Amino acid sequence: MLKTRDQIEKMRVANKIVGNLLKHLAGIAAAGMTTQELDDIAVDWCARHGARPAFLGYSGYPRTLCTSINEEVVHGIPSSGRVLKEGDLLSIDFGVEIDGFYGDSAITVAIGEVDSEARRLMDVTRESLMKGIEQARVGNRLFDISHAIQMHAEGAGYSVVRDFVGHGIGQAMHEPPQIPNFGQPGKGPRLKAGMVMALEPMVCIGGWEVDVLADGWTALTRDRKLSAHFEHTIAITETGPDILSLAD
Repeated sequence: MLKTRDQIEKMRVANKIVGNLLKHLAGIAAAGMTTQELDDIAVDWCARHGARPAFLGYSGYPRTLCTSINEEVVHGIPSSGRVLKEGDLLSIDFGVEIDGFYGDSAITVAIGEVDSEARRLMDVTRESLMKGIEQARVGNRLFDISHAIQMHAEGAGYSVVRDFVGHGIGQAMHEPPQIPNFGQPGKGPRLKAGMVMALEPMVCIGGWEVDVLADGWTALTRDRKLSAHFEHTIAITETGPDILSLAD
């Protein structure tokens, strides 16, 4: 599903809204705040920027953000009863739709001081995302991205979650193709200019297997060990990958 330059620029607008909110939340998230407070800020942010929250109501999802703490991998639901604590790892995933196009990105932030193990996990997960982005070039294969992510994460002694994947994005939140965070290089569709995709490694200190809570959304590591999550929406261009969701 190839995008024109004009469509990519519309997606850049949506993704800037996303990236700038995530940057803002990373700067203010602190021990004692609730994840519902962060969600309230996101609701107001969407209203002020004329954007529609992409997650709210998606397959029945009840909030604007996904806020996943420590062993929670993705899709944690913000709650007034969920209070951030010193030393937590908090993954924040956010998406919007504006002018018919979507933006999607995620970060993991440290709440106060975290231990060296948690800090290294965050660093390696972010690096894994960038390794995948480096492979998002015309002429490469889809699984070149997947393989680069997997090799960097596993090379650091971690595992990559296999139950959730990156995805194409555009006039829908999820478009083909699915983009696993593991795979054999040289496989999958040939990458072309105009493809836009959301790459999102989820990396765990322990095993990659996950469970989903009774709320039907919150996914957490089966061994209850730490997980981190980073995501960017990128466009493939003739001159290389263009990260649309960078904050100003």
